[in-house]
Amino acid sequence: MNLHRFNALIPELSVSDWRKSRDFYCDLIGFSVVYDRREEGFAFLALGEAQLMIDQIGLGRDFDLPEAPREHPFGRGINLQIEVPALRPVLVRLAAANIPLYLAPEEKWYRRDDKEVGNRQFIVADPDGYLLRFFEDLGERPFNGHPA
Repeated sequence: MNLHRFNALIPELSVSDWRKSRDFYCDLIGFSVVYDRREEGFAFLALGEAQLMIDQIGLGRDFDLPEAPREHPFGRGINLQIEVPALRPVLVRLAAANIPLYLAPEEKWYRRDDKEVGNRQFIVADPDGYLLRFFEDLGERPFNGHPA
């Protein structure tokens, strides 16, 4: 019996090679496979409360639009923000695999009403070019009226 709770919003990424994407997400980032349908090139992945699906284009049913151009990088215009308990282990695995970062690690504070919320974050592209923004929560602080 699967006791895994599913989120209300779960992105499904169309990928060119589901095994390559699964290995990237699981071996380098730290996701685990909740379930898969190998014959369809599909896997449901989870990391903490983050969940996503990968689905290989051209295997089984997919939602690739045949008339739309299929050019790398996929997912232009979006980045997926994913909370991790610690950035360092992910960064170490990416560096060991010689995966370049799209945005180097940074500390960034964002205004939310009368407070600021902090993230230590970086961005990396997956094998198909989807941008992934991993972050550690730095907590909150009062907003001082000046941008950080």
